Amino acid sequence: MAVKFQDYYETLGVGRNASEDEIKKAYRKLARTYHPDVNKDKEAEEKFKQVNEAHEVLKDPEKRQLYDQLGPDWQAGQDFKPPPGWENVHFEFGNGGEAEAFNFGGGFSDFFETLFGGRMGAGGAARAGHGSWVMRGQDHEAEIAISLEDGYHGATTTITLQGHEIDGQGQLRPTVQNLQVKIPPGVANGSRIRLNGKGGEGMGGGPPGDLYLRVKLEPHPRFRVDGHHLQIDVPLAPWEAALGATVEVDTLDGTVNLKIPPGSQSGQKLRLRGKGLSRNGDGPGDLFARVKIVVPKELSPKEKELFSEMAKVSSFEPRES
Repeated sequence: MAVKFQDYYETLGVGRNASEDEIKKAYRKLARTYHPDVNKDKEAEEKFKQVNEAHEVLKDPEKRQLYDQLGPDWQAGQDFKPPPGWENVHFEFGNGGEAEAFNFGGGFSDFFETLFGGRMGAGGAARAGHGSWVMRGQDHEAEIAISLEDGYHGATTTITLQGHEIDGQGQLRPTVQNLQVKIPPGVANGSRIRLNGKGGEGMGGGPPGDLYLRVKLEPHPRFRVDGHHLQIDVPLAPWEAALGATVEVDTLDGTVNLKIPPGSQSGQKLRLRGKGLSRNGDGPGDLFARVKIVVPKELSPKEKELFSEMAKVSSFEPRES
């Protein structure tokens, strides 16, 4: 299973040579489409966050330049910005085969003291000993698509991470890594799985960052996901809906019997408690069976006779308000 880091250009639907105006137009169009006040779809909210994240980077010339040069590791470049007053500090981030150049002008240690405050943080630097500094690697985030069954029961899957790293010569090179990931039971759409130490590499012997996998539940042919609740359509014959019946309904744990009350209507939802997705500390969600009355396309002579007789004796007026 391949895991892909978010491509900001792909998210906005623009090319890598897009102008600032093209990026702005694309953002406004997508923001109107996926804004939570306009689009009530659960996935729209996550898409809106991704669009905003992409726009925040690509609208800023400096961030965009770092992103174009370093890809998913672009934020590491932000950590090497000089504080006010360091006019002699010069940075050059190489492209392709060009080496990186760092000209700190004056005191190397004082520069990092000013920049990082001598503390270890997320992507920050700290003094490890006299004259040496270490930096924690950047946290990364990627999307992992899993089946609804794996999200419900839990599973172990192998993912392939494709990224970039800077080698000892300052060259940017692609990397491929296969990892086994344990999917806990009951993960919801949009939840995150943390892989400790699987993010960006640290510098100067610093620890690596973490990798966060954002879960995306794949569409299911029968079930629809609504948070921790599930929905499924239950086809009924007209007489089953009118007279009541007991029918079999699929759940993610197998088949159960569902009692259909007499006079059930199309679109009516019947609750099966505890048959939805798990919730930490709150118990599982529910499964809602949505009644869908199905009329036979062809009738035998006897069926036509019975329907005609019912039409004569019935006082039911479906079009009366």
